[in-house]
Amino acid sequence: MSHETLPQTTTFLIAGLGNPGPRYAQTRHNVGFCVIDQLAERFSIPMQDRKFPAHWGEGRIGGRKVVLVKPMTFMNRSGDAVGALFRYYRLRPQALLVVHDDLDLPLGRIRIARRGGAGGHRGVASIIQAVGGGDFARLKLGIGRPLYGEPVEAYVLDGFYSDQLPAVKEMVDRAAIAALAVLEEGLEAAMNRFNRRQKPADQPEG
Repeated sequence: MSHETLPQTTTFLIAGLGNPGPRYAQTRHNVGFCVIDQLAERFSIPMQDRKFPAHWGEGRIGGRKVVLVKPMTFMNRSGDAVGALFRYYRLRPQALLVVHDDLDLPLGRIRIARRGGAGGHRGVASIIQAVGGGDFARLKLGIGRPLYGEPVEAYVLDGFYSDQLPAVKEMVDRAAIAALAVLEEGLEAAMNRFNRRQKPADQPEG
């Protein structure tokens, strides 16, 4: 079954990746959490911490039953939480959308992918292992590469440069709209709409 033929009655799980706790709240690695927070607020989906190692909630978005998930297991064990909910709802991989940061996308760009490998992202790698393969969609948010020689490990766990914050907010807003488009329009239509070349946030028009 493809992403495009999922019945409207199918529950869809959207997992935004990040690390728990106030220390990591505004870091680059946590932009996936930010998208989940926005979706939960916009669609009045109550979030809870019971039963699973996650901050999660059920609701309806785009006419479809949706489960929003923020794993509370730290990034490299994201699959513990996502896998538990995935099995509880008896989902197919095609009913999973993982929202995460991407070093290889320029800051401010988003990209929807149908499937793939982990690309070096430990959270995605953990989910691939937990659900038995990489045949699930991803919504990637560009955080760019370090500009001042920071080690990548430190860069992803640090906050954005102050002059990047407006672009980050715009990117999170756009990603929430893209997630809604996946639910309402299907993956192919959402990819065609949001994967068109976008201007990087650190480059001028012209």
